[in-house]
Amino acid sequence: MTTAMASPPSGSKPLGNGIFAINRTRMVLAISLLATWLFAGLLPGYKQSVKNLAQKKYNEAIEHFPALKVDWHPRVDSEVQFNASKVALLIEGRPIPHLVPQLLHMISVVPPDWRFKFIGTNKSVMSVSRSFATQHQALNGKLDLVVLPKPWKVDSKEDVYRLLTDLRFYNDHLSEVEWMLKFESDSIMCANSGDTLDDWLHYDWAGAPRSKDDRFAGNGGLSLRRISTVKRILGFQSRYNDTEPEDEWFGKRITVLPGAKVASGTEENHLSVEDTWFEKPMGYHVRDMGENLADDVWKDPEKRKANLDYCPELAMIMPMKLERERCEGDDKMGNIPPQDPVPEPKKRAV
Repeated sequence: MTTAMASPPSGSKPLGNGIFAINRTRMVLAISLLATWLFAGLLPGYKQSVKNLAQKKYNEAIEHFPALKVDWHPRVDSEVQFNASKVALLIEGRPIPHLVPQLLHMISVVPPDWRFKFIGTNKSVMSVSRSFATQHQALNGKLDLVVLPKPWKVDSKEDVYRLLTDLRFYNDHLSEVEWMLKFESDSIMCANSGDTLDDWLHYDWAGAPRSKDDRFAGNGGLSLRRISTVKRILGFQSRYNDTEPEDEWFGKRITVLPGAKVASGTEENHLSVEDTWFEKPMGYHVRDMGENLADDVWKDPEKRKANLDYCPELAMIMPMKLERERCEGDDKMGNIPPQDPVPEPKKRAV
């Protein structure tokens, strides 16, 4: 009787006998090991090629990005933000205590595109430059602090007159300026004014009138001037030293200059008040800081109160006393009327 043997499954049928028998599992392991050896052998050869390809792709991508630069300390000309054709000028050689608050107040009242220039001596410039507030304005390009070189000096009024009537000064230091607000240490502009300085730019000269019918409102303590017109005059006229003040000298010439337009005392609005009282001007020139007050402006107590109520900044540039410090019997107009003598008591007869 013949007995049939069961044959092994076809998937695990050995190709040989014993330990050398080859089946599917061993074939997969052998192929995997061979592939690992081949990959390990070829990788070092392709490593540099892969790096070069990656660097090339990176460079191509960078070329398509816009160029960027971050400058944490940019060099910006701070003066560009202001109008080079407009400047407010203060000339003072004395280190007066109120110069800093006066300058800062004027900067706040004058239109913001105007620049300021302070010309003084070493002492006055140093006293102004010590303030943090003025240092900030100087760094911002709003304020220039200048000590002029020779031959100019500003030690006296005559020195200032000579400076302002010297064509070289305008060509060298105000070459781009067309409008100049000239103010002094005893002048102030009022924050309560409803006008702006730019409202006066159509004038060649505007200042304080000497009378209500003055044809030329030209007192120069607080005045607006067109520099091109000033240069026209200085182009054919020269002031003699130690003669009349510069504003009077210019006034005699600008009033007859063809095409020049000057402010007068008959107009409704007034840039400044000095000798003649007008209601609510843009500013005041208090001659010699109150040592030489005009009676028409300051003697009457009602006018004086109206001036101070409208422009309290006047207290910055003129000395004042409290009402309780008045002399006994003062009539508030600078006078002490004589009082009737006290009758002597009658002597009794002995």
